[in-house]
Amino acid sequence: MDISVVIPVFNEEENIPFLYDRLKRVLDSLVKEYEIIFVDDGSTDRTLEILEGLQKTDRHVIVLSLRRNFGQTAAFAAGFDFARGDIIITMDADLQNDPEDIPRLLEFMKDYDLVSGWRKERKDPFFSRRLPSMIANWLISKVTGVKLHDYGCSLKAYRKDIVKNLRLYGEMHRFIPAVASWYGVRIAEVPVKHHPRFRGKSKYGISRTFKVLLDLVTVKFLQSFSTKPIQFFGSMGLLSSAFGFLILLYLAMLKFLKGASIGGRPLLILGVLLIVVGVQFIGMGLLGEMLVRVYHESQRKPIYVLKKILGL
Repeated sequence: MDISVVIPVFNEEENIPFLYDRLKRVLDSLVKEYEIIFVDDGSTDRTLEILEGLQKTDRHVIVLSLRRNFGQTAAFAAGFDFARGDIIITMDADLQNDPEDIPRLLEFMKDYDLVSGWRKERKDPFFSRRLPSMIANWLISKVTGVKLHDYGCSLKAYRKDIVKNLRLYGEMHRFIPAVASWYGVRIAEVPVKHHPRFRGKSKYGISRTFKVLLDLVTVKFLQSFSTKPIQFFGSMGLLSSAFGFLILLYLAMLKFLKGASIGGRPLLILGVLLIVVGVQFIGMGLLGEMLVRVYHESQRKPIYVLKKILGL
């Protein structure tokens, strides 16, 4: 299998037929073996029914159906697990991504491991969509050190070995370039077309920006300390214990040298508290080291709850 196209879908009954026709036309022109994996993310309209109809008439179409709406990241992850192509392409189902950009992504994949789309002329409202996205992209680039103009563009191409080794959760799908950079992959960003949404309703709002920022904290922690949690928690623990020890040493000197009463001082409680917290942080670091070791030894794949897997 040369190419797998993974498309999460949620209540897009109006767009699916048009998306399929455009995607089919582009992929057939490539003269490569391909599959189109639609991941129905708990749609409540006729989306799944339409996808089942496409699968019955086209051997290239595979439909995965999640039991409920788990979110875009879980849908991508499920699609990645079942993808067989050497190159995996992701895109949205709302027709704002253009299938005609796929050949350009594939051309860049000759020299890179990951090619990310850049909606340079984005057709979305400025204040509710584009401005928060610009701020988030700048912040993500600064924090992760991987400079991209458009982390939120779903139109991307990956080599199979990259996504097969990733574990995704939360809103982590947009951070795949940053996470993949830890493995030393070659990343390129390519301007792609972006169309306004003509049918259906957008599933994203400004509230998603806050979720992205919270996941950014997780990504930064994993980037810096995922294989060495003792360095993070242990440093905090030693610092806390050191301050607590200095406070108790100061109080002990007052007690024995000057005979001062220290039993009722809040400083005594603070010193003891800092030492206790420090010991707990060090314990968390050691526990983290054990969990990391167990994880690397087991490498168990996540389990996604599917309502049905059609056509396999």
